Amino acid sequence: MTLFIEIKDLRIGFDGIDVLKNINLEIKEGEILGILGKSSAGKSILMHVLRGVETFDDISGSVIYHLSRCAGCGFIDLPSKAGSACPRCKEKFEKIEADFVNLPIHDPLRKDITRRIAIMLQRTFALYGDERVIVNVMNALQEIGELGPNAINKAADLLDQVNLSNRMMHIARELSGGEKQRVVLARQLVKNPIVLLADEPTGTLDPKTAKIVHETILRATRNFKMSLIITSHWPKVIEELSDRALWLDEGRIVKIGDPAEIAAAFMKEVGKVEEQEKVEVGKTIIRARELKMTYFSLDRGIVRAVNDISFDINEGEIFGLIGVSGAGKTTTSKIISGLLKPTGGSIEVRIGDEWIDLTQFGPDKKGRATRYIGILHQEYSLYPHRTVIDNLTESIGLDLPFELGERKAIQTLMTAGFTEKKGQEILGKMPDELSEGERHRVAMAQVLIKEPRILVFDEPTGTMDPVTKIEVAKSILHARKELGETFVIVSHDMDFVAHVCDRAALMRLGKIVDIGDTDAVLSKLSEKEREEALEGIVKELK
Repeated sequence: MTLFIEIKDLRIGFDGIDVLKNINLEIKEGEILGILGKSSAGKSILMHVLRGVETFDDISGSVIYHLSRCAGCGFIDLPSKAGSACPRCKEKFEKIEADFVNLPIHDPLRKDITRRIAIMLQRTFALYGDERVIVNVMNALQEIGELGPNAINKAADLLDQVNLSNRMMHIARELSGGEKQRVVLARQLVKNPIVLLADEPTGTLDPKTAKIVHETILRATRNFKMSLIITSHWPKVIEELSDRALWLDEGRIVKIGDPAEIAAAFMKEVGKVEEQEKVEVGKTIIRARELKMTYFSLDRGIVRAVNDISFDINEGEIFGLIGVSGAGKTTTSKIISGLLKPTGGSIEVRIGDEWIDLTQFGPDKKGRATRYIGILHQEYSLYPHRTVIDNLTESIGLDLPFELGERKAIQTLMTAGFTEKKGQEILGKMPDELSEGERHRVAMAQVLIKEPRILVFDEPTGTMDPVTKIEVAKSILHARKELGETFVIVSHDMDFVAHVCDRAALMRLGKIVDIGDTDAVLSKLSEKEREEALEGIVKELK
């Protein structure tokens, strides 16, 4: 195979910290290279360097594209085309090299090369939301000056390539996430690319949709005879899609080789939650008796969301509420949080040595208890235009002198699973500069910094990749170990519950049908419930 991209001693720094360190790599023409690594490993930065449309102030080494260029019209093509005739003007292709580290950003050669580099990102769909799907693809043709009389047929052909002919007249914003990604791919294929850079293209999609997108990307890679460089947190994705894989960690290449071997080594290193240390739990801190939540629906009549349940949760315990969608988990957690008043029964929380009835309103009753209850919602969000330190202090009404606020923030970030060094590094960053796992831990720190005694987490993992789930599990276990707080975890994710929770309650149709040791309760789940639980994660996140 012909050498296509050659990376030598690549280093990139930001604010005095190296995010890519001594990267040496060769990529062959037509190769599918998978890049595996956890959040903040340096995967996205490497992809942006390869894309070639950005400048970096602190960069050294070289990123050399080996290509061929038409001596007549300047058309760029793969290196193996050298010596053959250009399809546009029939002149001969000549071999060239272009180093994206040293080639000026406005150099015409650089622009000619980047026109033939396609990119797909994890979240940025970059579509004309109010336009039809086929118009989105035609707009991409117009952007490269190819909007001739046959443009609509070209656009339709490209939608065929990504299996979206049945959506060509739909409005783009009304598509699902997976369908939007396929429209993005169709728009990128307009370039007739020589390489596709797919940076976590399915990171926010459910497994079933992700598989469809992956298959579409592979088909396009074969049909367009291009190289593919794809990054992922998911070892299985890299194993199934790649010809060759590399493991990137903290900006360095740890290992490169056979995808199955790389995926196995990666999961061996980062794929397990440490065995829980035996934790001595305290006395009962939450007490529910004959709890009911009934409401009337025009569609369904009387709905018993919570139907006469009783349970105790102990101080320092991680307690799981599990079951399929509609089982009553989230309603129960809202009653525990004080967000909902039950229609029957009692719910009490112990503050110090005093029991407080959450059904009794007032600052000396329910209000006194809820100040010690922290809630991390499934749809958590940080203030996007405020730094991490602001998100942890003044943005949530925590009025502290700056030095004390910074000290408190770092301590809390460490409790949420960051190292002291990493906590200091991210204080001045904006949320969109963090990985998904880091944002989740900052959101958790935002709850912890208010010093709650009880924390209620609603679906804390969603559709996270396995490594980020492990990071979240570790952060919860670490926070419990450091602070001794009580956690109530509402989740469809049975693997996560098994790793984290001491005890669990299995709910069906508003009732608790089993409660006790987590493994014992999980063993009572039917195969249908396990399947519905997985589907429920996807359904609730859409």
